[in-house]
Amino acid sequence: MVARVTLEIALRKEFDYLIPSELEGCVEVGTRVKVPFGRREVLGCVTSLAEHSDHDSLKSITKIIGTQSLVTPRVLELARWIAEYYCCAPETALKSVLPDAVRKEQQGWRERLFVRLLPGGEGMVNLTKRQAEVYHVIEENRSIALQELLKITGTTAATVRKLEDRGVIEIAPQISERDPYANEEIIPTRPLELNSEQSVALDEVNKNSGEFFLLHGVTGSGKTEVYLQAIAHVLEQGKGAIVLVPEISLTPQTVERFKARFSTGPLKTLVAVLHSHLSVGERHDEWHKIRQGRARIVIGARSAIFAPVEHLGLIIVDEEHEHSYKQEEAPRYHARDVAVVRGQRESATVVLGSATPSMESYHNAKRGRYRLLELPNRADDKQMPLVRVQDMRTEKSKGDKGPPIFSQRLKEAIRDRLEQGEQTILFLNRRGFATSMQCPECGFVAECPNCSMSLTYHRREQFLRCHVCGHNVPAPKYCPQEKCGSPEIRFHGLGTEKVEDVLRKLFPNANVTRMDSDALKRKDDFRRILGDFRRGKIDILVGTQMIAKGLHFPRVTLVGIVYADTGLHLADFRAGERTFQLLTQVAGRAGRGEVEGEVVVQTFSPVHPAIQFARRHDYEGYFEAEMEFREQLYYPPFTRAAMLTLRGRSEEKVSFSADYLKKQIEPIVETITDLQVSGPAPAPLLRAETFYRYQLMLRTGRMSELSRCLAAVTSGLNLPDEVALTIDIDPVNLL
Repeated sequence: MVARVTLEIALRKEFDYLIPSELEGCVEVGTRVKVPFGRREVLGCVTSLAEHSDHDSLKSITKIIGTQSLVTPRVLELARWIAEYYCCAPETALKSVLPDAVRKEQQGWRERLFVRLLPGGEGMVNLTKRQAEVYHVIEENRSIALQELLKITGTTAATVRKLEDRGVIEIAPQISERDPYANEEIIPTRPLELNSEQSVALDEVNKNSGEFFLLHGVTGSGKTEVYLQAIAHVLEQGKGAIVLVPEISLTPQTVERFKARFSTGPLKTLVAVLHSHLSVGERHDEWHKIRQGRARIVIGARSAIFAPVEHLGLIIVDEEHEHSYKQEEAPRYHARDVAVVRGQRESATVVLGSATPSMESYHNAKRGRYRLLELPNRADDKQMPLVRVQDMRTEKSKGDKGPPIFSQRLKEAIRDRLEQGEQTILFLNRRGFATSMQCPECGFVAECPNCSMSLTYHRREQFLRCHVCGHNVPAPKYCPQEKCGSPEIRFHGLGTEKVEDVLRKLFPNANVTRMDSDALKRKDDFRRILGDFRRGKIDILVGTQMIAKGLHFPRVTLVGIVYADTGLHLADFRAGERTFQLLTQVAGRAGRGEVEGEVVVQTFSPVHPAIQFARRHDYEGYFEAEMEFREQLYYPPFTRAAMLTLRGRSEEKVSFSADYLKKQIEPIVETITDLQVSGPAPAPLLRAETFYRYQLMLRTGRMSELSRCLAAVTSGLNLPDEVALTIDIDPVNLL
């Protein structure tokens, strides 16, 4: 027998190896193997089996990695589709479906010493009082980790070893699984009674197995309860489920709700969690729980779509509009779209859920590709929050230094909530203290030496930092220009650090906490801060988009959006859509308890459609207005886009290569008649991480065909060594 193996080196082809007689019957599709390649040995994955090979003198597989095939045949097919559609090497796609933690040659299980009683207990005679106490603790637990036993009893290992010498107990190594939520107290819950809208949605999902649904429900409408009961339905059928959530929304609340529902009863199952905040060991153990079939529910960020769930019955993509589902390095897949393809191939039901669906998904629902399910009202008849738009052009600060950070209306609203003992969330999607440092004397602006952007001032660390490449330098006290040196250097703009600082001065008795990627230093900070907020220890929570969605805190009655224009005027056709989605999601954090919520939106563009439609909670109105603009300019969802980016350290060579590339793809235009090519042109962020970047955007309604053509053209492309090309199919970031 011959095994075709894809190696972990980017060669874009399979290699044939003989299966030695001692391994026959052990090698199957998806098996990880070690094989000779040249003068070294490399790891790879068996992608197919054959009786014969067209090649002579085949080498043999050296060894099998693990006791079970790690990639299921269906996930392997999915990896092949990703390689073809997203224009990447098959081995790159294959790596994406297996986390690093399980690709290693050595198994990553953790072994610990466990103590257990031996049958008979003949050595119980003449035990000392201390030994007897230790024995009874072991007896109560039947099996217990040695370190835990020592901690409980306050004894030494020598005392326990004496019990082993007497034949009373056994101390032996045993696999100890790492559970990231082992210390959480899970209180079982029961299904809630659904209102009529939820019941209709759930019935549609349960009755139409293998279909695709878009669940459009306003914030607080009870989408999660629909998810939970839909999962219960597929578990009853002996199937499993995958739940995708945006990375930043993977909160303890989300995991706890799923664990609590399925921790007891006839549908009891392990719930595995997969995301980047886990340790390598935790990821290893969680993944194997799924592969072994012990965990039939998987919750995770985008890579969880590749979880090896056998008999997959349901895939849920919560907050399906989120751009974090798109991977920004090869393979540049979109987890939402991969979910649809996987569901199609495995006949699994797919539910895409959001209060603010992407234009693409809502357009698909309107065309009948997805079944549209609506939850237009909040659960328990709670009212949507009242949204007030505050025109910051009319606000003045003391000394005429420009508009203040907080309008008078927002300050009064915060003060009122503090007096009532209620909580406030303040949102600003910018980190740091100030967005730039400028000298009023000579006009100097502190810019990143590697990127085409100014440096952000972080006051707590006294550093200027680039939010693209991470470059940082100490903040100067004088203008760095040799001919200037003025002490009048000033910081402009604002970030969450400055908002926190001003709040502490305005409301000295309030407990103010900031939550952004700068403030979260330790692994458990995110969970700790949200826990404190839930328990009422925090009065005002300031943060970036990580607090904008997926959080349910009934005591939050006020949400303030400090600067709604942050992403509104970027050079991206989705800028308005993103702003509308973000405002709607943030506003949805207010009024989820008994008290009606209020939202104050501070903006310098009060009449912009994204802001006005968000104020009225009018998704349908915004969709219609935005689609008219998209259709006129031939933008998605009326087409699909591919972004070709060339980068190098010489702008002249990058520009020349971009012109050359356009000439090479011109024949494709004759093949794909609706193809439109824009550019080449400098990227909106021309220089990033020392590389100059030029782009071409291709738009067509026949993306699969375009992907194949691009793969053929770029395989023989003759670019300078120092110029690299990346192909991004269905890009979400155009900067």
